[in-house]
Amino acid sequence: MSKLFSELTLRKLTIRNRIFIAPMCQYSCEQKDGVVSEWHLVHLGARAAGGAGLIIAEATAVAPEGRISPWCPGIWNQQQVEAWARVNKFIHENGAKSALQLAHAGRKGSSYREWSGSGSVPQADGGWQTVAPSAIAFDGYEPPRELSLNEIEEVIQAFAAGAKNAIAAGFDAVEIHAAHGYLLHQFLSPLTNQRTDDFGGSLENRARLLLGVVKAVRSAIGEEAPILVRFSATDYKGGGWNEAETSRVATWCSELGADLFDISTGGLITGVQIPTGPGYQVPMAEYVADRVSSPVGAVGQITTGAQAEEILSGGKVEVVLIGRASLRDPSWPLRAAHELGVELDYWPKQYRRGGF
Repeated sequence: MSKLFSELTLRKLTIRNRIFIAPMCQYSCEQKDGVVSEWHLVHLGARAAGGAGLIIAEATAVAPEGRISPWCPGIWNQQQVEAWARVNKFIHENGAKSALQLAHAGRKGSSYREWSGSGSVPQADGGWQTVAPSAIAFDGYEPPRELSLNEIEEVIQAFAAGAKNAIAAGFDAVEIHAAHGYLLHQFLSPLTNQRTDDFGGSLENRARLLLGVVKAVRSAIGEEAPILVRFSATDYKGGGWNEAETSRVATWCSELGADLFDISTGGLITGVQIPTGPGYQVPMAEYVADRVSSPVGAVGQITTGAQAEEILSGGKVEVVLIGRASLRDPSWPLRAAHELGVELDYWPKQYRRGGF
């Protein structure tokens, strides 16, 4: 028996295997209106046909100023909902489930995509004034403006509205993005949060925004759809956010209705040493899994079916997330099944003569 290809049930959602496609930014809303296009349909649809269990669509902003770049998708209006619905229709027709990563970039917003420039996009060219817990700039970017208490409440409501829109667009679940140096992570880490009010200082205060978002999202979408939370478990710097704090806050998120934790690392600051290598983030996922009751997913240089099966057979991690390996091979799950000798009943009929 293969644990990798066993079903997983979260609330009332049953997922056909333990292979999740990690959210990967495409920077391909060419009209800069947050509306996804044929690129997203083909990109995500190919991974559904390729055998994935759950496809997590890329970081999608809950407000215009929450985008990472002007080319990123959104979920704050009806046109965006309708565009995402078309993508979800194809994903579901091919047997996969879908989740939308709800995001706010904070001080890392208004940036150029890699092939269009670097640093912050000027407001004259479609950029915007970014916001953050404190007015501390990300290296190479324009300084953000500190959010007021009223604006923090508006952020919470924007996440709730975005989650409701995501369900209306046909997503089966949502993921709250609290990783990689974006707004919720900026509040969590003392390196970027130097507030002296109820949203800064102690761990309870620094986690207040994320917990408010989890609570509001659960209220907005009801009890049936799962909520995932993505954390960066460490900033790789002393005095920063770490795996122990991640575990404590994940437990609080569980109590408010979160169902699974997707554990990545880094992204908050530059100039740190990240010990990359095959499965380099798996130990962080296992650390969190030892300390929370909810299932945990591991990500980071997981490239073969045998490696993924070994990670799951350790009995701590329940899910693997495939990122760059999926960019190289949209049918990575089908290849993994072949390598492990697992026969699937959802191999696309149109591709059966191809084999591996």
